Amino acid sequence: MNKSEMIEHIAKQADLSKAAAQRALEAMIGGIKTTLKKNGTVSLLGFGSFSVTKRAARTGRNPRTGDAIKIKSSKTPKFRPGKALKDAIK
Repeated sequence: MNKSEMIEHIAKQADLSKAAAQRALEAMIGGIKTTLKKNGTVSLLGFGSFSVTKRAARTGRNPRTGDAIKIKSSKTPKFRPGKALKDAIK
């Protein structure tokens, strides 16, 4: 399912116009991004949790030349599915 299909699904299920469904989806995504940017956690009961994890700096290899390269530390988003979501796909 892509974003436009998700908007159609939201519009149909919530009896909204596609424009309203798009605004709702954009607002939800924006809220998640803003919270993660502040190193916060977003927990949606029954669905899962979004959080930020820190990856340490490390040494990697250039696959073309085999030379060692330094990879900087970084932050990455992480999603942990909730129990209800796990149970729903069994």
